[in-house]
Amino acid sequence: MNRYLKLVHMEVHRFRWVLAALMGLTAILQISSLLWIVKRELKLRAEQKLRDLVADSFSVPPPENLTFEWAMYNMQFWFILPILISISVLVVYILLIWYRDWLGRSTFIYRLLMLPSARCQLYWAKITAILLFVFVMISYQLALLSVEHFIFNLAVPADSREESHIVDAIKANPALNTLIPRRFEQFLYSYGLGTLAVLVIFTTLLFERSYRRVGILYGLLYLAGCSLVVFLAISTTTSGLRGYLYPGELFVIIIAVCIAVAIASIWLGLRLIKRKISV
Repeated sequence: MNRYLKLVHMEVHRFRWVLAALMGLTAILQISSLLWIVKRELKLRAEQKLRDLVADSFSVPPPENLTFEWAMYNMQFWFILPILISISVLVVYILLIWYRDWLGRSTFIYRLLMLPSARCQLYWAKITAILLFVFVMISYQLALLSVEHFIFNLAVPADSREESHIVDAIKANPALNTLIPRRFEQFLYSYGLGTLAVLVIFTTLLFERSYRRVGILYGLLYLAGCSLVVFLAISTTTSGLRGYLYPGELFVIIIAVCIAVAIASIWLGLRLIKRKISV
């Protein structure tokens, strides 16, 4: 366990500055876009109020108050952009997390594979690191959302805003709705498929590392096979089986297929790193 934790720490230490940069970029883009949208709207409303006063000094319709939910809905592009960038960087790192150990003149992978511990710890450490990066970014986004709510309340005068909850803001923003599912089944479905994708990609990369050129073919075939099996399982919700099975039973079928693919990917990945990759 001690060596496993050291390997996880090593992976986190390698990626720490990239993760910090993604956090900083997310905070800068989201907070600056929030302030820009709020200030622009307040200026437009002030100008409209002035025009109404000039046109009719006896009848001034009160402006509709701003809400944090409105802000989240109207800043979707600048809110989603850093999230997409973070997802893209993590996807690229999933592809590079094995290859970086082979890079350089003194390949670091040789030292890792010759450690006096089971090689499976290296596999689990890399999986853990990837999942840790994902959930750290999600937790950071939740914390940042609270900060943005506080900044919104500071930027908008009390007589021009209306109280709104963060839950309403999450509902108004498609990106947040996807990242933070409201139901456990939806959370399990979204992040379960994401974890499954990481496991399948890891096995694909280990096929290439084990068999080199022919391993590329093996890996692509395995990737295509797993994708087809999962796609067929998910398609049962819209196929003719839907008329014969309850939604709960269809959900169980999908979960069972995904678990089977995950177990197969883990077994193959551990077998490849233990018996096929040599130093």
